[in-house]
Amino acid sequence: MKRIFIDGSAGTTGLRIRERLAAREDVSLVTLPEPLRKDPDARRNALNACDAAFLCLPDDAAREAVGFLDNPDVIVLDTSTAHRTEPGWTYGFPELSGGCPEAVRKSRRIAVPGCHASGFLSLAAPLTAAGLLPKTALLTCTSLTGYSGGGKKMIAEYEAEMRDLLLDSPRQYGLSQQHKHLREMTAVAQLESSPVFCPIVADYYSGMEVTVPLFSSQLSPGVTARTVREFFRDFYRGPVVTYREDADEGGFLASGRFSGRDCMEISVLGNDERILLVSRFDNLGKGASGAATQCMNLALGLDPLAGLVL
Repeated sequence: MKRIFIDGSAGTTGLRIRERLAAREDVSLVTLPEPLRKDPDARRNALNACDAAFLCLPDDAAREAVGFLDNPDVIVLDTSTAHRTEPGWTYGFPELSGGCPEAVRKSRRIAVPGCHASGFLSLAAPLTAAGLLPKTALLTCTSLTGYSGGGKKMIAEYEAEMRDLLLDSPRQYGLSQQHKHLREMTAVAQLESSPVFCPIVADYYSGMEVTVPLFSSQLSPGVTARTVREFFRDFYRGPVVTYREDADEGGFLASGRFSGRDCMEISVLGNDERILLVSRFDNLGKGASGAATQCMNLALGLDPLAGLVL
């Protein structure tokens, strides 16, 4: 039985991972008493005594935790932004390329993707890697998410009995174009320029819909909307990430369609001139704890789908 330690188990992602693993019989949780939860020596001992450690911490604390490690056999899965573009760390999105699952299986340092980044990269990264979309492309991205993506503080704001009336309508943020996910979105997709990114939080708990619009002229020469559809149909065959041809629901797309699940659905909509690439999933599932659990399963040689709800 594999021993798992969650450093930062009181946060939204840490709690979700803990709930998933507590119900399993192939892993056991290493826990610290509440008074020692932030004690450096206790954390150091727990980190070095487990088979895999989840870091559900702010960036600086995640870097500190990595510095505590002396045991080279411990697999580290960092859910912060600290290591997502760092050399020596594997980006934890196994479906992005044919070689990526094997990279995750062999890695001892795995950076779990950000939720917005997961949606964008599921659409852009395979196209640039295959040469269907130039790396010089100037892209835009809109991402609609439930409020749970903002963590405990935002959840409390939205669920307060007497809340701000401004929360009743969707709110765009990241207005300075300095969102923390932009760095990995640009680097992993191998783009020369960061996309113009428009994240929006709305009054529902969980679910995410990420859209990358394209003019056909932005694609590489000879590539058409049909080419892109056929590419994604072959590229994403499941079981976690799948392509769906006719995804609209009576002319609409619900961003909460996959709330509570760990799968992701890719669609290519629009027409021959104006194309919409769309990724739908749960910001708490494939966008956070589901992705982290999937990566842990692969790295420990367990059933890749254990603990996932598809």
